[in-house]
Amino acid sequence: MDRFDGWIGGLGTTSGLRLVIGHWPRSPLGSFTDVMVEHPDGHRVLLAPSAAVAEFVGATYTFDEVRHVPVDLRSRGDRFFLTAGPVASTFTLGRRSALGLLLRAVPWRLATAPWWIATIDAVARRVLPGVRTVGSAGGGRTEYYGAQDLHRIVAAETSLDGADAGALRPVTPPVRFGFGSTPTAPSWVRITTSIAS
Repeated sequence: MDRFDGWIGGLGTTSGLRLVIGHWPRSPLGSFTDVMVEHPDGHRVLLAPSAAVAEFVGATYTFDEVRHVPVDLRSRGDRFFLTAGPVASTFTLGRRSALGLLLRAVPWRLATAPWWIATIDAVARRVLPGVRTVGSAGGGRTEYYGAQDLHRIVAAETSLDGADAGALRPVTPPVRFGFGSTPTAPSWVRITTSIAS
């Protein structure tokens, strides 16, 4: 089983641009950050920092375009600074949500166990519409999302090709990259993603 340990962030903008940021300090591909972008017209783009990441993520999710570009994510306290090819975003985390407190109370071994993740999938769908914790990763593989914490994103400044993409807004309509979406409310989720063949 391949494990990717890190964070997933999702945010929308008033222009209709939506981002899903995967930040993976520990993974079979080494430490990396990738960005999935859905444009207002529905065009889906993967911004990947290496050919290996582009190949793996591109085979796991659905995109109209895959681009190999420099991707960098840095943080200073609760502020994050992202650059990924044509995309730049500075976003700020708020306090841990009530759901984040609940997720943190679950022991790591349980939170990342595939049987537990499959069991709570129905609950996750009701609590966070559009979100699933288990589904197909393509090629006969199954993917499990083991969430362990959640903070809301409370502010963001995002640009595409140097043009302001507008103020922070919910991730609507839902992004269409794979079996699950990101929460509608802009969020930064501590997660371990496991992919079983």
